Amino acid sequence: MSNDPHYLGLVDVAERIKVGALSPVALTEAMLQRIDKLDGSLRSYATVTADVARSQAREAEAEIKRGAWRGPLHGVPIAVKDLCYTKGIPTAAGMPIHKNFKPDRDSTVVVRFAQAGAVLLGKLQLTEGAFADHHPSIPPPVNPWNKDHWSGASSSGSGVATAAGLCFASLGSDTGGSIRFPSAANGVTGLKPTWGRVSRYGVFALAESLDHIGPMTRSAADAAVVLGVIAGADPNDPTAVQHPVPNYLAGLPRGIRGVRIAVDRAFNTTGVDKDMVKVVDDAIAVLGDLGADIREAKFPSPDRIVRDWLPLCAVETAVAHEATFPKHADQYGPGLRGLIEIGRGLSGLDLTKILIARAAFRGEVEAFFQDVDLLVIPAQYAAAPTTAAMATLGEDPKAIEMLLRFTSPFDVTGSPTITLPGGFTAKGLPIAFQLVSRPFEEDLLLRGGHAFQLATDWHKRRPPI
Repeated sequence: MSNDPHYLGLVDVAERIKVGALSPVALTEAMLQRIDKLDGSLRSYATVTADVARSQAREAEAEIKRGAWRGPLHGVPIAVKDLCYTKGIPTAAGMPIHKNFKPDRDSTVVVRFAQAGAVLLGKLQLTEGAFADHHPSIPPPVNPWNKDHWSGASSSGSGVATAAGLCFASLGSDTGGSIRFPSAANGVTGLKPTWGRVSRYGVFALAESLDHIGPMTRSAADAAVVLGVIAGADPNDPTAVQHPVPNYLAGLPRGIRGVRIAVDRAFNTTGVDKDMVKVVDDAIAVLGDLGADIREAKFPSPDRIVRDWLPLCAVETAVAHEATFPKHADQYGPGLRGLIEIGRGLSGLDLTKILIARAAFRGEVEAFFQDVDLLVIPAQYAAAPTTAAMATLGEDPKAIEMLLRFTSPFDVTGSPTITLPGGFTAKGLPIAFQLVSRPFEEDLLLRGGHAFQLATDWHKRRPPI
């Protein structure tokens, strides 16, 4: 076994496990020891499931030795965001009110990981109820690149653990940007699938029609493996679509020659800091060198839909918390409590106006993608914000809108996106950009991401821990 196994790519680990060069049992033990050593300061895990992991690793090793290899997650240590139900294991969703909740069933994504033979290291910390802020009683995960910088929003634990080599892949959720923000902040690859591509059964809701579950990994190839396992129809979730699931990993070598990539320079630069602009421009140059057809285009204005995101999320969050709010409002932190109160105060007329505008924007985005295949945009307006700056963001509605400008529109439309490391600030903080595609064209996003990562090494950089 490598002296430094924790930073191997998932695809590499899977191949070594398959041929017997890596032992799932020894690898799992090494990962548990690394978590024990580092996570006291990084705080990415809400719960470490050491006994479960050891048992699953032993089972995987025995199966593989007798030739019953299940696929590229078999025997690989992974982790899931602590809003995915795990039978008999606490699932708190970042909320002290649920700290003793032990589900009587697994979420579909956890079931599919188990069926693939993955090893569950534990549950990853998140903001309260998967909204913007951590509950005041729960210390947030720490960015492994620099403790003074933001570790991302809701899926912060997933971003930190994946970047720090505390799992080989993780699951995050994204309602307004919470796969993409922590992927960008921690220098990992995050895929927000099309809404309905991955079942949400057994996952705590923030806002049902905006919530997406997706992989957070160290490469596009690794994300292709994870999405291939978790995607697909689910009889327990009628919103999980019936579309067949491609072999995403097998499609990666097709590359992006001739793929039409749209660039809206005004959209990409207005209010965006120079480090982020440079990373996006550099990525466009690389994609063009790889044979993509780069085209100037004007993306539909997201201004209205970005403003509408908060009240839409708020009213759906109020529905999700109806059983415990306002009955137990005193146990909620101020951020989530404030969101729910906004939702409970929204009128039917105002909600209907939002839904009408949402339908119109979806149509505009669909029309935009008639002539192009991918859109390249920043991950966020600021390359690597500090924790202190993000703590005051809520005081300025315009700043919140700028933060959501490149993420929330694609939760509203349900469009798939991939977030890719694309550079570093002068202080050594990772910077990312996004590719966006038509619904159910995650294969194209992954091809684009993989081609970019074959030509660059940003995703291979590791934090100084």
